[in-house]
Amino acid sequence: MGTLTTAIGLMSGTSMDGIDAALIDTDGETIVVPRGFITTPYDPDFRTRLRAAAARALELHRPGPDPLIDAVAAELTGLHVIAVHQLLAATRTDRDDVAMIGFHGHTVAHRPDRRWTWQIGDGALLHAATRIPLVFDFRSADVAAGGQGAPLAPGYHRARSQGLGRPLGVLNLGGVGNLTWFGDDGGWGSFDTGPANALIDDWISQNSGQHYDKGGAIAGAGMVFEDVLTGMLDLPWFDAPPPKSLDRADFSCGPVRGLSLADGAATLTAFTAETVRLALGHVPRLARLLVTGGGRHNPVLMAMIAARTGVPTEPVEAVGWNGDALEAEAFAWLAVRSAAGKVISWPETTGVPVAMTGGRRG
Repeated sequence: MGTLTTAIGLMSGTSMDGIDAALIDTDGETIVVPRGFITTPYDPDFRTRLRAAAARALELHRPGPDPLIDAVAAELTGLHVIAVHQLLAATRTDRDDVAMIGFHGHTVAHRPDRRWTWQIGDGALLHAATRIPLVFDFRSADVAAGGQGAPLAPGYHRARSQGLGRPLGVLNLGGVGNLTWFGDDGGWGSFDTGPANALIDDWISQNSGQHYDKGGAIAGAGMVFEDVLTGMLDLPWFDAPPPKSLDRADFSCGPVRGLSLADGAATLTAFTAETVRLALGHVPRLARLLVTGGGRHNPVLMAMIAARTGVPTEPVEAVGWNGDALEAEAFAWLAVRSAAGKVISWPETTGVPVAMTGGRRG
């Protein structure tokens, strides 16, 4: 076994539900030893402020100072500091035993077509408060070089899936969906598939007192309006060849307005499933889909994906992974690689012209 580095990964995803924090030991290659994981949910008021910051970011032409966004970024960083301390306590780990933190921040706008992407979070403040070295700003170098800057977890998926049968897909169902695929000939790649939980969550929060469709119960009580669904799928983006990525705000609940709560949820859930089906049309036939992210907790969504794609679909726990921790673990792994000057994005995964490292030290 090579030399292992202890690292923390922090992730605030586009679902805007909270901070995931994971502790791993890794060589930055194929050896990963998960040590612990926690998630700290955002309270409703902060989630509202975070949504407002993301909306404001889309109004600006590029990242820059803004009073609203800067205030939310400072608050977000403070919540990440708390998450680090909670993770250290939960795992009974001394701060001095952690070599580095991989700090993703929170994406408020993603515009690779304009050669910029915007993740808020103050690396200097997090470093000062935790006194642990960190790596942050993982996406900017890739985007500046002409890549999509996303997804970044595929390298970690490849590391963790060594020894699993091919052809295989790892499907992340967060706010946005993304697929990593591995062919039986050694080929691989990744790209965003479309909205995953984002539109469903938005619809539920806008039309009920809940923040998400727990267990898919609301969608399960509704009917899919296939004509509405067909219209939603009639977008050139789905036909565009990968690699490709999108912003959470690129799609809206507008097409299902006027439907009942349950029918809207059912139609949006089917939309997510159909985007996965369309995505699979861009890759070799897969024998298995392993699903990570919050969407795997929705049995209605999982059943729709399996039915509409015809591919056996199961949560990543089937192979012993923690689907709640996986993306946070990925950023710990990416931090270790970045600190060692190793590649974190590839032409196959982000469309960057050449494989490259990324991230900044703090």
